[in-house]
Amino acid sequence: MKHLFFLNKYFVKYKWRVIPGVLFVVISNVFGVVPAQVIGHAFNLITENIAIYRLYEGFDRQAIVYDIFGYSLLFFGSLILFLYLLRGLFLFFMRQTIILMSRHIEFDMKNEIYAHYQKLSLGFYRRNNTGDLMNRATEDVNRVRMYVGPAIMYAINTTVLFCLVIYFMFSVNGTLAIYALLPLPVLVIAIYYVNTIINQKSEKIQEQLSRLSSFVQERFSGIRVMKSYVREAQAQEVFAEESNAYRRNSMGLVKVQAFFYPTMLLLVGISTILTIYIGGEQVINGAITPGNIAEFIVYVNQLTFPVTMLGWVTTLVQRAAASQKRINEFLQLQPDINSGKVEISLNGNITFKNVSFTYADTGIQALKNVNFEVKKGQFLAIIGKTGSGKSTLANLMMRMYDVTSGEILVDGKPLGELDLQEYRSQIGFVPQEVFLFSDTIKNNIAFGLNTVTDEQVEQAAKDAAVYYNIVGFDQQFETMLGERGITLSGGQKQRVSIARALIKEPRMLIFDDCLSAVDTRTEEEILSNLGRLMKGRTSVLIAHRISTIKNADKILVLDEGEIVEEGTHKELLDLGGAYAELYQNQLLEEENL
Repeated sequence: MKHLFFLNKYFVKYKWRVIPGVLFVVISNVFGVVPAQVIGHAFNLITENIAIYRLYEGFDRQAIVYDIFGYSLLFFGSLILFLYLLRGLFLFFMRQTIILMSRHIEFDMKNEIYAHYQKLSLGFYRRNNTGDLMNRATEDVNRVRMYVGPAIMYAINTTVLFCLVIYFMFSVNGTLAIYALLPLPVLVIAIYYVNTIINQKSEKIQEQLSRLSSFVQERFSGIRVMKSYVREAQAQEVFAEESNAYRRNSMGLVKVQAFFYPTMLLLVGISTILTIYIGGEQVINGAITPGNIAEFIVYVNQLTFPVTMLGWVTTLVQRAAASQKRINEFLQLQPDINSGKVEISLNGNITFKNVSFTYADTGIQALKNVNFEVKKGQFLAIIGKTGSGKSTLANLMMRMYDVTSGEILVDGKPLGELDLQEYRSQIGFVPQEVFLFSDTIKNNIAFGLNTVTDEQVEQAAKDAAVYYNIVGFDQQFETMLGERGITLSGGQKQRVSIARALIKEPRMLIFDDCLSAVDTRTEEEILSNLGRLMKGRTSVLIAHRISTIKNADKILVLDEGEIVEEGTHKELLDLGGAYAELYQNQLLEEENL
């Protein structure tokens, strides 16, 4: 239960729903128990009136007795109906307070979890898979909601009803009460035991369903690869195996449930039989009336549902505790990157001083003792082999990670002291892995701004050399993109992503190898537009092709996380080192093409 203490703050917040809810539970149960006494009195009245009716057989008074008997039954029937109507009304109020409270708590929790996810750093998302993150914000929160709503409601309801029924039963006859309640402890143990099995099997079913869903989602996402390698039949076999495992687990659960309900009804039936048998002896002895037996039978049946709920509520609490533990694990995590408080109007002077960086999750050292400086308005290019640390350099500039050692200065101030939101809002960043949302092209381009005009969107598309591709679509800028922008080609996706960065009119622009899927002519057009747009502003371009970066003010050549060469295109060619070798290799490739 210690993990569920986290929810106490919500109970305090919604105390004016909890308190009336508990009050409505008590009132509804009072109106639920009182009809049993009315039924007892009505049963006694029927017994007595039948005897009197027979006594006056053959006399005129028999008709009067019959009328009195009929009116009495009508009165008691109307009274019972009225009491149950009142009970139903307060049950409605109970649900309107407690269950609605659980929905409000669910809403608050999902928002709190999502807001916390937003604060966590990029490293957190490298260490955790998306499916697990989604599960904690959806399935786990739903299980917790079942605790703060139905579980608490039925727990209070069961406790109140149990206390009321036990009190009224013992106030009538203690001996009969003990015998009537005798099978209930066995029923409670049986329900708890069976519910534990049900809970375990349900967990297995849930895990199997998650595996099945993950398998289907992954295969649908990679449908192109599936079809290209003709693996549909193999996928079908794996899916059938997973489905069969799910079926086996589900059938096991059904068998347990099939055993559970007859057992419950048997024990309730035994309790009813004992009530009638012992009650009959008590009536013969004159200790109680026949109406009391009818009253006890109603009590026993009223206890059946709450006792059944005990096992269910226990299961809900166990599941909620496990889910809340999982939620708390993430909510207690602190972000690796904490924003500073210094706000600056970015000029674009970037200095790396002895910067080294090692990925915490893999232990790979991506950068080693990197030193360089970029002045305001300069065009910096970074080139190197795959895995040389180019993207890591871009991520450190954006402060997606903090350096392991060394220091990064922005306009002379340590990067760690800057207000992150303010800093990043002034940068246009185009990552290596292009990500587009399942939305219109217009909204994807305008993603970085709160308000934007159609003219701004169109101009950004023109600057990114994708305008004429977009207007060629039937819906033009209102064209809906599929998942991850699957509607567009690789080059079009890259250019839409570039347009998204350019529309911000950033003070600094970082391109992480985002021109790899465009042809040389389109690349030249984009670079020409960038030269015009970024005049007087800092640009950082990571690339594989030397033709992309030959006009840069400064070129860094990375190899295994270290800067091996630095200079302009001409200076590096004259140096005759790694850059010159790379240039010659690319020239040979172009000639062979």
